[in-house]
Amino acid sequence: QVQLVESGGGLVQAGGSLRLSCAASGSSFGIAAMAWYRRTPGKQRESVASITSGGSTNYADSVKGRFTISRDNAKNTVYLQMNNLKPEDTAVYYCHVTLVTSYGRWGQGTQVTVSS
Repeated sequence: QVQLVESGGGLVQAGGSLRLSCAASGSSFGIAAMAWYRRTPGKQRESVASITSGGSTNYADSVKGRFTISRDNAKNTVYLQMNNLKPEDTAVYYCHVTLVTSYGRWGQGTQVTVSS
């Protein structure tokens, strides 16, 4: 059973930075892709950024140039560095991992609030 532990959310002023972390444990299989999603009240969960095991990344247009996703394969951990945060980035951020078996797992979510 894969366990995901997220950390790093909080309250920050517009223009500030936060770094989210998500550590995966408990899997006997390798992790293929890791990603971050977010959801605001009344909206569907949207993809923010993703990274493959080989390091290829993909970003939502709304965060390109401000957010950076990275991963430490030795630690099974994915990070999301968020710079120049805007009030519209306020959301609950969720980590998602996909194992090489195609099994997927969501994290519990961490709140990010950006004040204007």
